[in-house]
Amino acid sequence: MPRYAAAPIAFAVVALMAGAAHARTIAVAPGPDAQERIQTALLDAKPGDVVEIAAGRYELTDGLSLDVDGVTVKGAGPDATVLSFKGQKGAGEGLLVTSDRVTVRDLGVEDTRGDGIKAKGSDQISFVNVRVEWTGGPNEKNGAYGVYPVSSTNVLVDKVVVKGASDAGIYVGQSKNIVVKRSRAEFNVAGIEIENSYNADVHDNVATRNAGGILVFDLPNLPQMGGHSTRVFNNQVVQNDTPNFAPKGNIVASVPTGTGVMVMANRDVHVFGNEIDGNQSAGVMLVSYVQKFDDKSYNPLPRDVVVRDNRIGRNGWDPKFDGGPLLALLAGGQIRVMWDGVTSFGATTEPVRVRLADGPVLNLRLAGPGQLDTAKPTVQPTFGEAALPEPPAVTLPAAQAALTD
Repeated sequence: MPRYAAAPIAFAVVALMAGAAHARTIAVAPGPDAQERIQTALLDAKPGDVVEIAAGRYELTDGLSLDVDGVTVKGAGPDATVLSFKGQKGAGEGLLVTSDRVTVRDLGVEDTRGDGIKAKGSDQISFVNVRVEWTGGPNEKNGAYGVYPVSSTNVLVDKVVVKGASDAGIYVGQSKNIVVKRSRAEFNVAGIEIENSYNADVHDNVATRNAGGILVFDLPNLPQMGGHSTRVFNNQVVQNDTPNFAPKGNIVASVPTGTGVMVMANRDVHVFGNEIDGNQSAGVMLVSYVQKFDDKSYNPLPRDVVVRDNRIGRNGWDPKFDGGPLLALLAGGQIRVMWDGVTSFGATTEPVRVRLADGPVLNLRLAGPGQLDTAKPTVQPTFGEAALPEPPAVTLPAAQAALTD
């Protein structure tokens, strides 16, 4: 190696070692002025530091924020370290993260006026062993999202529990390279939602007692569109029966109570190896986006969707959408897998391909999105292409992979 090339490499190694040597733990204990002391710790932290919040209950009146790279915010456990925002004066998040290589772990967040924990524009953002809960139960006045990374890359959600969100418990939006695993979402409007995102693995989670279990959506007029390449596998999507309590006008307000898995306007989505049972409207639904939009680049149709090898029990016996009871009767008393059957829209030329192997499959064969009056429903044992390639597994950076046991 030339001598002039070795010098900057050696300098970088020394700088990294120096940063590690100066890494410290900033401890915060319960007591008076907890709001100020936690926020000061987050402001004073340097890359590599750990802000360690001791066991106890912290009554907070305002949101917290972190904009320093490379910081870990750590409690003593999701039921031991509890950040309560019941007295929060503003309508913002409980904790807002806007920096990279941040881990939030081992703590609970309760009763925020807005979202529980939000990360915006972060790279390598990790939520591990975290609980976010609205303790009064389902209510449209609860915060919209529990754990909410948006416009982020390399997202890890592991062993997270969210209860009571008025939109989605675990929501990942407009992000890339995502793993959501070993988590539990219950009593939310949507349990887990992947929206306008690229490359996501959602696996080994439990979505139960929500209005809808797991949603994969793509919406128009957002900075990142064209959501694609999501694998939903080895989850339990069971007994989603909480009445939809989303505020009127929210897109998830249209999700029928008792929806297991819903794919809307997204591409290259594979749903396999899941247990899907006890969802009264449908086990799996593939639907188009039906609201008006003016974005000519937007494709409102689901395409390249595979539903295979799931353990689908009793679903769709009492559908909560227009025409649902009649369709359930047509499908033999249950709706296991339903597709709106729309294969073209406007000037879009992208082919619509599906492989639906977990029938019976109810194909509505609509002429266009939401055009229920054109329905020509059929029921088939299976439907669609012989094979569609599965998206590759998501790989996170080694530092994030090391966070999980």
